[in-house]
Amino acid sequence: MRYSKDHKAETRERIVKNASVRLRERGAAGLGVAELMKEAGLTHGGFYAHFSSRDALISEAFVDAMEQAAKRWRKRADEAPEGEGLAAVVNGYLTAAHRDDVGNGCALPALGAEVTRANPKIRKAVAAKLDRMIEVIASEIPSLSEKDARREAIGALATMMGALLMARMAGTGEFSAEILDAGRQAAKRGEGTAGPRSRKRASKSGEGAAAEDSADRS
Repeated sequence: MRYSKDHKAETRERIVKNASVRLRERGAAGLGVAELMKEAGLTHGGFYAHFSSRDALISEAFVDAMEQAAKRWRKRADEAPEGEGLAAVVNGYLTAAHRDDVGNGCALPALGAEVTRANPKIRKAVAAKLDRMIEVIASEIPSLSEKDARREAIGALATMMGALLMARMAGTGEFSAEILDAGRQAAKRGEGTAGPRSRKRASKSGEGAAAEDSADRS
């Protein structure tokens, strides 16, 4: 049976979305092509009709997870009251729900170590998306120069990632909650510098707002 181009594109997107979840849950070593194809209703042999290699799928899955996170952050910031965009991003990220939902959460703390061991093509693709995520945060600190806002954003993102990872290591009790709370306070250090959103829309053009649901918490 021959399928339309739209059907093929939808199937490919479904495989990438499923791979993105499995990648965050299990890491690259636990990403099984046969299982993913079965979930998509296809045979193992049909994989190469969509991807040139397993590495190509892993790269797309990494990028998809990071792109969706950036879109969620942009949406949260846009919907926040004036001057509270950074707080909205940080508060939405450092939550118990996000801590407990690795598969649908941020790829950075889940897969950061794996990226450093990936091939150069994957590292390059991930670095480009990481830069975009930093720009989303930097756009919420508009009263600083672009260079200083970017530096502040890098620090905030590093704090967010580290706090989430530490909270996951600590489990689900009071210690974990303490880490999340401390991380929120530290990551919002630049909140007091936020002013009118003069630079905010620079990275937004062409984006669609990503729908958030209970399983999408990064």
